[in-house]
Amino acid sequence: MEAAAGVLYVVATPIGNLGDVTLRAIEVLRTADIIAAEDTRHTRKLLSRHGIHGQLTSYHDHNKHEKAPVLIHRMREGQSVALVTDAGTPLVSDPGYFLVNEAHRAGLSVVAIPGPSAAIAALSVAGLPTDAFTFVGYLSNRGAARRRRLAELADLPHTLVLFESPHRLVKCLTDIRDVMGDREVAVCRELTKQHEEVVRGPVAEVLAAFEKGTVRGEVTLVVAGTGRRRRKADANDPEAS
Repeated sequence: MEAAAGVLYVVATPIGNLGDVTLRAIEVLRTADIIAAEDTRHTRKLLSRHGIHGQLTSYHDHNKHEKAPVLIHRMREGQSVALVTDAGTPLVSDPGYFLVNEAHRAGLSVVAIPGPSAAIAALSVAGLPTDAFTFVGYLSNRGAARRRRLAELADLPHTLVLFESPHRLVKCLTDIRDVMGDREVAVCRELTKQHEEVVRGPVAEVLAAFEKGTVRGEVTLVVAGTGRRRRKADANDPEAS
């Protein structure tokens, strides 16, 4: 498919392995009038890999108020814009919400080009329940605020998915153990990349594994819920016995 005039495309791009991009995403990036990227240097590597030479412009949280009106104007004139971030799906703990909201307010079409998402990738390999989950995104880098947020989430019965920086992972796991108890977790590190790793088990055990050395790479953390609602539902289900 070719990019249509006056449309904002929200395009998911690889979270690591550059081969993880859909055919539809490649075609939209190839034919869009403008590619709005969180970091043009990063996106240019993906475009070069697939022989795409589109017009790149930067769009990120620090320039959104200046750049969004320009992009809206270009779309009103009939040009198409493909929005990408450095990795994964735009707006999922990444820039894009402001532009998408402004496009809707302007009466423009917004089209999703789905694809990679670190949250969904981690959930699919964590071995924890997937029938319901809460995506938390990044917790605060301040310890007290992080523990307050974890306390708010502690009684949820379903799985939690968080993003965390490698240098804060040990502190985050420590707070999960102290606030939520020794529940099951899965640390998914460097997903789709050469050194991909999934470490799962009780949080105290996983914490001990990462306390031994320096943590590197992108981290997605999957945390078991209390399971209380599930256990109650199973108790009332005659087929569960």
